[in-house]
Amino acid sequence: MTAQKTILRALAGETLPTPPIWMMRQAGRYLPEYRATRAQAGDFLSLCYNPELAAEVTLQPIRRYGFDASILFADILLVPQALGADLWFVTGEGPRLSTITTQEEFDKLLPPDAIHDHLSPVYKTVEILSRELPAETTLIGFAGAPWTVATYMIAGRGTPDQGPAHALKAENRAVFDALMDRITEATIHYMSAQIDAGAEVVKIFDSWAGSLTGDDFTDYSIKPMARITQALKEKHPGVPVIAFPRGAGKRYIGAHAAIGADCIAVDDGVDAAWVAENVQSGGCVQGNLKSSHMVTGGEALVSETRRIVDALGSGPHIFNLGHGITPDADPENVQLMIDTVRNG
Repeated sequence: MTAQKTILRALAGETLPTPPIWMMRQAGRYLPEYRATRAQAGDFLSLCYNPELAAEVTLQPIRRYGFDASILFADILLVPQALGADLWFVTGEGPRLSTITTQEEFDKLLPPDAIHDHLSPVYKTVEILSRELPAETTLIGFAGAPWTVATYMIAGRGTPDQGPAHALKAENRAVFDALMDRITEATIHYMSAQIDAGAEVVKIFDSWAGSLTGDDFTDYSIKPMARITQALKEKHPGVPVIAFPRGAGKRYIGAHAAIGADCIAVDDGVDAAWVAENVQSGGCVQGNLKSSHMVTGGEALVSETRRIVDALGSGPHIFNLGHGITPDADPENVQLMIDTVRNG
């Protein structure tokens, strides 16, 4: 069955008459069944570390919509926690972490290969999913890219401009580089273990890549993702890698080759026709409907979905949003999007 999975065919470079489809954050707060399961778990982190419940919320959108891929339910900040950072979530505000801004704080972190036991519930979730997903559904594992993870570890929270990370990079490059290296090595361990547990594809999310300028974009977004991709491909030949340097703009050009990824996911800040002309020649692309269409729906959703499918239809394409679906999305609009992709 694996050879017939549409996601894997697209990732191998095949142009399909109907693009396969999945959706970032497809297991999430917009679904009433997710909210019920999260309430059962007690809190977000308890849900992430409960393999049975994490598998359940991962399966929910597959049961409801029949997406072509399922992405592991977890969080990019589990890696910092496994490295020894304190992590907690504030209701309505998001994650909080103990900060890493000095050599002394960095020295308290665990070595990369010490994260395995802490993250073993995540690997158990992958094992459950590899058994329970429909035979035609591809299982995607994921992790945050080092730059994006570092921005949270340095600031202790999400920030609008990743200012604290940029400041540390400018003021104490030695600590910054050491932290990036530690995250990179830990991410290789983490994603490799996901593949060992049954992930068929992995995706690297660099959600804040767009805030890097000049050589920093290459040095701290592209090169760490390339290092992770190369290591994974050496350990797991044939397992495709999707890379998402969100906000890259024109710098999406050449990203396939620079990272070594089988697919480049693009955000909704670039036009699909431009992507077809400038990025898709490098390989499979994924994207890039605006998430807001999942809230507003209607004819605008249908027409924009059709436009993206048509624009990217001459090469390998996985249909997705340009970023994750938001909690205020209407589940009916998700179905409308899927029907439009599959039925024209």
